Amino acid sequence: MPHAGPLLEKPLQLSDLLQVGLKDRAGDPALMSLEAVMSWADLEESSSRLAANYLALGLKPGDRVASLMPNRVALIVHYIACFKAGLVLTPLNYRYTPPEINHALDVSDAKIILSHAERAEDIAASKASSLPLGVIWYGAEESKQPSIESLIKAEPKDPALPRIDPKTPAAIFFTSGSTGPAKGVTHTRESLGWMFASAVQGFEVTSNDVVLPGSSCTHIGGFTFGMSALSAGARLVIARGFDHEEIGPLLRTTRPTLLSMLPTALLHLIREHDMTPADFTSLRLARSGGDKVSAELEKEFMALTGKTVSEGYGMTEFGLAALNPPMGVDKLGSIGLPGPGFVFSIRDEDGAELPLGSPGRLWVRTPTQCAGYWNDVEASAEVLNEGWFDTGDEMKLDEDGYSWFCGRRKQIIVHDGSNISPQEVEDALLAHEAVELAAVVGVIDESHGENVRAYVEIKAGAEQPKAGELIKFAKERVGYKAPEEIVFIDKMPLNPTGKVDRVSLKKIAAAEHGHHV
Repeated sequence: MPHAGPLLEKPLQLSDLLQVGLKDRAGDPALMSLEAVMSWADLEESSSRLAANYLALGLKPGDRVASLMPNRVALIVHYIACFKAGLVLTPLNYRYTPPEINHALDVSDAKIILSHAERAEDIAASKASSLPLGVIWYGAEESKQPSIESLIKAEPKDPALPRIDPKTPAAIFFTSGSTGPAKGVTHTRESLGWMFASAVQGFEVTSNDVVLPGSSCTHIGGFTFGMSALSAGARLVIARGFDHEEIGPLLRTTRPTLLSMLPTALLHLIREHDMTPADFTSLRLARSGGDKVSAELEKEFMALTGKTVSEGYGMTEFGLAALNPPMGVDKLGSIGLPGPGFVFSIRDEDGAELPLGSPGRLWVRTPTQCAGYWNDVEASAEVLNEGWFDTGDEMKLDEDGYSWFCGRRKQIIVHDGSNISPQEVEDALLAHEAVELAAVVGVIDESHGENVRAYVEIKAGAEQPKAGELIKFAKERVGYKAPEEIVFIDKMPLNPTGKVDRVSLKKIAAAEHGHHV
C-alpha cells in the first residue's frame, strides 16, 4: 500500500513570504552573502519597490520574466518581487549556451530577461536581446539600463501591487528530459506555497536557523531550500559559488545550522586541506541531494565533522520529496521517508502496487506537484495520472517506510549536478560530417557524479577525426554537456526495435569501471 509522509495544514502565501521575519525582527539580517547584508525590513521594502517598478516597465501579472543569473542577493530580491507582482519567474541554468537560452525563451514566451553583465555576449548572440521589453542588467556599467540595482532603489510612481489568484502560474523551471529539449515545469502560486510549507516542516526550520544552500538557486533544490527558509523567518545565506573559497568563509563567518550541497561539491569541500572540524560545528543538519551520495562521501564527511550527510530525493516537478528526518533515524544510503504532504507508491510496469522490498517505479501524490509542462499537454499527460506523478525512477521501500534509490529509469546523465540529455549530445555529434551513429551514456565518476562518454561509429570511407576534435565540435554546440571521452566502435549495437542500444553500452562502460547497472 502507499506510504505517506506527515500531513500539511496549509500552503504558504507567496505575497506574505517575509511576514514571520518582519513580525519579530525587522531590523535583523534576513539575507546575506560575503558582500552584502539585508535586513528583513530592507528585503521587504526593496522587493516591493522592484515589484512595482517591474510593472511600470509594462509587465503585467502572468508575464514570464526570465533570468540568467548566478547566486546573488539581488536574485532573491528578484524572486520575491515577481511573487508580489504576480509575474512568472523563469530561471535559466546559468551555464546555458545561446541555443539553450533561445529554446527556453521560445517555450516560455518571456517578455524580458534579467542577466548578469558577464553574459552580455551570449545575450547578444541569442533572442534575449530582441525580447519585447528587452534586458534588465545586473553588475553592468551605468550606461546599461535598466539595471536591477536602479530598479530596486528607485521609488515607484505607483507602489500599489495586485492581488493574485493562488491558482495562477508562479514559476517555470526548465528540466532536461530523457527525450531531448528541456521542458518548462510549471508551478502555481499554490504548489510553491505547499512546497515551501513542506520543506519548513520536513527540515524543522525555525527562526533560529541560518540556512546555507550551497547550490544554484535557479534549480528547484536551492530555490526551495532558500525560499522556505525565509518563509520560516530563518536567515538565508547566499553562496556566490560552490567551492571551498566561497563556502569555507561562509561556514566560518555566518555559522549556518542547515547546509545543503550537491554530493560532488560537498566531497570537494571536505577534501580541501584548510577545512577543519570546527568549520562544521554550527550545523545541525547537512543535506545532500540531486545525485546519489556515495559511501566514500559519507565516510570522509563523518571522519572530518563527526556528522552524517543526510540524503534526500526530489524533482523539479514537485520539489523535495523525501528526507531522513532531522530528529529521527538517518538510514545511511537511504533517501529517507516521504516528506510532509507526500505519498509514495511503488508500482510495476502495469501500474500494480508492489510489496515492500520489491523495486519498482515510484509514483508520487502531493499538493506540491506542478501543474504540468508549459504549453505541452502531451508531455504532461505522460507523467500525470489521476493526481499521481510518475517519476520514472526505480525505488524500493523497507519495512520502516524508508525509500531506497535503485536506479534512474530515465537516461539522464547527472554531471556536477546538471542534468544532461544523451539525445542532445548525440545530435551535436551527428552534425559532424564523419559521424554515422553516436550513443551517449553516463559513466560513474567520484568527482563529477557521472562523466559523459560517447560511442561513435564513423561513416564508411570517412576519415576518423581525432577524439579531441569531436569533443571540441560538440562543445561548440552544447557547451558543458559535451562528452569528456570518445570511444570509436566499428558497429553500433542496436536493440530489437532498431534503436541504438544505450543499455548495453552503459553496461560495457560500467564493467570497465568495475560498477554495475
